[in-house]
Amino acid sequence: MSKIKVTQVKSGVGRKQNQRETLRSLGLKRIGDSVVIEARPELVGMAKSVSHLVTVEEVD
Repeated sequence: MSKIKVTQVKSGVGRKQNQRETLRSLGLKRIGDSVVIEARPELVGMAKSVSHLVTVEEVD
């Protein structure tokens, strides 16, 4: 299965509670944090739901 790299580029402060929880569930705590995760449908959906706060890249 392919992997994706998710990097937080904007703060979750002042955002809705579910968006802040989604960032934490992805393993992101602060701006600049990156995580490499499997591209499973539920995780890709989480990344898309906070797409305005993160960048997503494919990793080999």
